[in-house]
Amino acid sequence: MLKRFLINAVALAVATWVFYGRGITLDTHDHVRTALTILGVAVIFGLVNALVKPIFKVLTSCLVLVTLGLFLLVINGALFMLTSWLAGRFGLSWHVDTFWPTGVIAAAVVAVVNFLAIRFLPDKH
Repeated sequence: MLKRFLINAVALAVATWVFYGRGITLDTHDHVRTALTILGVAVIFGLVNALVKPIFKVLTSCLVLVTLGLFLLVINGALFMLTSWLAGRFGLSWHVDTFWPTGVIAAAVVAVVNFLAIRFLPDKH
């Protein structure tokens, strides 16, 4: 579980780096504060994915099926925007400006980084 959390944090950091100044803002100039903000956002993102995403997937299952899964990008973008809103409510200085294209594409970047990290990092069982 800790490995998954850290992978999510790295994926969010990558998405933030890719879209910094082009849709994602992170208003910290201190490296420690930046790392703590990303870790806080990773906690929120993990909770949103664990609690809200299953509900969205059930409610929109017909759309996901009709679009052959492409609607999952919309769901992930919405969850990314929800994470941004909650981060603001908790006083974290991480913000996603727009749903399209930043929210959707940044969520796709997080998904790709997660996939690659899980695929190529060894699992020690």
